[in-house]
Amino acid sequence: MRFLHPEYGWWLLAAFAVVALLKWRVRWHFAAFTAVLPLKRFPWRASLFRRLPFAVLAIAAAFTVLAIMQPVIPYSQADLQSKGLDIVLLLDLSSSMQEEMGSGQMLRTGTVAHGRTRMDAVKDAVKTFIRTRRDDRIGLVVFSDNPYVISPLTFDHEYLLHYVDFVDDKILQGEGQTAIGDGLALSDYVLSRQATPNSPGHQVVVLFTDGENNRGREPVEVLAEAKKAGIRVHVVGVDLETDVKEKPAVQMLMAAVEDNGGRYFSADSERDLIAASRTIDSMEKGLLVSRVYVRDVPVYQWFVIPALVTLVLALGLRMIPYFVDQT
Repeated sequence: MRFLHPEYGWWLLAAFAVVALLKWRVRWHFAAFTAVLPLKRFPWRASLFRRLPFAVLAIAAAFTVLAIMQPVIPYSQADLQSKGLDIVLLLDLSSSMQEEMGSGQMLRTGTVAHGRTRMDAVKDAVKTFIRTRRDDRIGLVVFSDNPYVISPLTFDHEYLLHYVDFVDDKILQGEGQTAIGDGLALSDYVLSRQATPNSPGHQVVVLFTDGENNRGREPVEVLAEAKKAGIRVHVVGVDLETDVKEKPAVQMLMAAVEDNGGRYFSADSERDLIAASRTIDSMEKGLLVSRVYVRDVPVYQWFVIPALVTLVLALGLRMIPYFVDQT
């Protein structure tokens, strides 16, 4: 607790001191006589208990002074705000995404297995990622020969999950190549068109692809543009075959992603896909902004109420004959 005007206390204390001094120094003069001789052998004084009304009145005055000094209690309140990210999920819908997950490893080992396609595995990883990003605006872009916006940036993640379910090989029927550069360029455009004052530095593209760029713009060139715009790009290589990974263009893309502040993940299985999506989720966190507001809460009533009670008590005691001064 603190007092907003402690100087009032000193002024009032000085006033009380002056009043007490005047009362002590000023004497009323009067004449009187008595027929009773003073009993010097039995001197006595009035009981101090008769001063009780004055003591209670002094307590009331003290409480009043404390109330006038405006007592307050400093009260702080924290306001937490979560600033999420703007994330575009970029999905490769080239014809090779319809192959079974792990087909590259099957070719190397000569085994034959029947499992889910790469696209199905990617969709599950993407939906897991979306469900964990409560405070983010997320958009969805797909590409093959050309890129297309399936969903702009939105907070309606249930709506977005339905669109992910609709993604299949029939959406881009008639296309089959891999225009990674064009897909990245369209993702950057979506982020720039829906940018807010808080967006710079909080924009991310996550690309899922199983091949190399063979159409449209060079991905390395687009990555450089994204870096200038403050956009981070992460790439998940979905079940890439060994010979594809070793191609110079793919090696250059991996290096460019790392150089521009992103990460490249090699996901050869569904477990690797989920792990990659969780790693990106842990890397890309929004900002938690805390602002503290401090205000003073008045507590003068803590002293006003006792002052009124003691004042009433002092007046009540004065009504009792025992405490009435007689001359």
